[in-house]
Amino acid sequence: MSPKPLIIRQLGRRDYLPTWQAMREFTDSRTDLTSSELWIVEHPPVFTQGQAGKAEHLLGPGDIPVVQTDRGGQITYHGPGQLVIYVLISLREAGIGIRRLVTAMEQSIIGLLGEHGVDAEARKDAPGVYVNGCKIASLGLRVRRGCTYHGLALNVSNDLEPFLRINPCGYAGLEVTSTTRLGITDEQAVLADELAHRLACALGYQTRAAG
Repeated sequence: MSPKPLIIRQLGRRDYLPTWQAMREFTDSRTDLTSSELWIVEHPPVFTQGQAGKAEHLLGPGDIPVVQTDRGGQITYHGPGQLVIYVLISLREAGIGIRRLVTAMEQSIIGLLGEHGVDAEARKDAPGVYVNGCKIASLGLRVRRGCTYHGLALNVSNDLEPFLRINPCGYAGLEVTSTTRLGITDEQAVLADELAHRLACALGYQTRAAG
């Protein structure tokens, strides 16, 4: 039996709100015959607040817009130079639950960083990936009709200052870092390809570029 196809869709830089709406529409309209997809995207500066997000974690957004969204988790920042991968899969098709998906996402990032000489880890108390206590990647998902959307964000070369305007993911004083700050010189597009293929393999899919 051949691996299930997973479409890799390169979106470039897109505003957050219409991308979120497109994820919802894709999820609501898909059938059992719809191939699952990974969307690789970069957003203009935006803070996104999860469903259970608390206002006190937004310290001072300044001129950066804040979007109340429907993923899990608290508040985070997206901006140019950050690698975002949205995971639009059927859990039933993949044969996994949400916990295994989160673990696969975290381990794919940890494996990618390890390949570049950076030791990283996941934490039971706070989803995401950390290097020496600093957060380098955040995760947030929504499950609807047995299918997921939203996904992960890996700091590559993005400005980290906006994270000072929030309590990242609801943790006051949590420091953040990036692949560039850790000495990884590979460009964002290279890391995106590597991470997408790692995640696909972890979930039992075979990647295919969008037509």
